[in-house]
Amino acid sequence: MAQYLILIYEDETGYENPDPAVFQQAMDAHNRFAEQVAAAGGTILGGNALQPTPTATSIRGDVVTDGPFVETKEVLGGYYLVEAKDLDQALEFGKLCPAPFGGVEVRPVMVFE
Repeated sequence: MAQYLILIYEDETGYENPDPAVFQQAMDAHNRFAEQVAAAGGTILGGNALQPTPTATSIRGDVVTDGPFVETKEVLGGYYLVEAKDLDQALEFGKLCPAPFGGVEVRPVMVFE
C-alpha cells in the first residue's frame, strides 16, 4: 500500500470562538471520515489539526520570520497520513475528508526504505 498525505486547507476565521455545537459537528465529521477510510480498506497512519498561523515560524533560505508569509493565500489547518492501494483510492478518501471552510490536497508520500 502506498502512503498519501491529505492536507486540509481552511479559513482559520471559521474556528475563532466556535460554538460548541459547531465544533462537535466538526469532530463528528472527522470521526466519520476515519470510519469511512477503514471501511474502504485504507488506514489512517496519523493526523492532527495545526495551531493557527500566528504561531508559525517561516524559514526561507537563512531568513527566519515569525508567522506565515504575506503571500500565503490558504492556511494549512491539518493533515491525515493515510495508506491507500493507489492514487484513485487516496483521492476518494480526500473527497470524504471534512474541510468545511476550505478544501483538501492529496499528495503521494515518498517512502525511503
